[in-house]
Amino acid sequence: MSDLQHICIGCGVKVQTEDPEKIGYAPASALEKETIICQRCFRLKHYNEVQDVSLTDDDFLKILNGIGKTDALVVMIVDIFDFNGSWLPGLHRFVGGNKVILVGNKVDLLPKSVKHNKLIHWMKQEARELGLRPEEVFLVSAAKGWTMKETAAAIDEYRDGKDVYVVGCTNVGKSTFINRIIKEVTGEGDIITTSHFPGTTLDIIQIPLDDGKSLVDTPGIINHHQMAHFVDKRDLKVITPKREIKPMVFQLNEGQTLFFGGLARFDYVSGGRRSFVCYLSNDLNIHRTKIENADELYEKHVGEMLTPPRQEHLETFPELVKQEFFIKEAKTDIVFSGLGWVTVNEPGAKVIAYVPKGVQALLRKSLI
Repeated sequence: MSDLQHICIGCGVKVQTEDPEKIGYAPASALEKETIICQRCFRLKHYNEVQDVSLTDDDFLKILNGIGKTDALVVMIVDIFDFNGSWLPGLHRFVGGNKVILVGNKVDLLPKSVKHNKLIHWMKQEARELGLRPEEVFLVSAAKGWTMKETAAAIDEYRDGKDVYVVGCTNVGKSTFINRIIKEVTGEGDIITTSHFPGTTLDIIQIPLDDGKSLVDTPGIINHHQMAHFVDKRDLKVITPKREIKPMVFQLNEGQTLFFGGLARFDYVSGGRRSFVCYLSNDLNIHRTKIENADELYEKHVGEMLTPPRQEHLETFPELVKQEFFIKEAKTDIVFSGLGWVTVNEPGAKVIAYVPKGVQALLRKSLI
């Protein structure tokens, strides 16, 4: 069979049979069929499943640059539980003159006490500070279908007859979001994917809309400062909340430490006895000790009592680096990017946050 026929009719990538994890994979039996379709397109077509693929930063930059040259609507998805970690830095430089809708996904994970209007207002403010001025901000749960009808309607209105590009990091639930939108728009439909770039491996998937335009799924971007980047796939389940977060309250004396698994550490240095509220995945183990014992405890027990990370990944796991914070305002969150946050209700506390080198720790006004 000539090479020419080994092109997926769905997305235009070259089909390969060696590596199921890589772009364009199809089982060898698929090559005998009249029309060849890669496994990713097959799943999209038959099960409405979109799979993430891994691309280099350069591939990603090419895609982003391409978006700026089009006349389209850009929909950016962030994980509301990891807003800063899932932000695409520099996106505002790439969107060109295109309008942007910002969607905060996974709102079902936040405690019921979070006021949605306050959160939307906060997202608008944050986006502006990060250089992006979205037309509208939506809070959705793609997994549960919350607010998806309104979001789909707004996308249709703002696209004004143009293509729609959906962008986001890996793990923000972009695939689930797209599949929900497809359901809203087509009520199911036989989705076959076609590509802007036949024969390239940029792997952009186009889902036709009824007016001849397309909903374009760009690959999930790997954000190197995401905590998810440093944990085993199996441990993503531990640090990524799957249901509403139950806040954990700790009464701490000065000189006490909390370990969040072995991924991060929180030292309470001074400010009198007080309570701290932790908003983290319900499955992540929190261990309390004294600051004076913390270093030794970590050395001895990381990968065992303090997991994730796993024992077998300790060699590649980055060292924890510290940032000191003095809490000047009441109701402040200390954010551990990709894990969650600790809320301090009264000013006057001195704390130290330890995160893996490359991951962010930052302060913000309390979300709750």
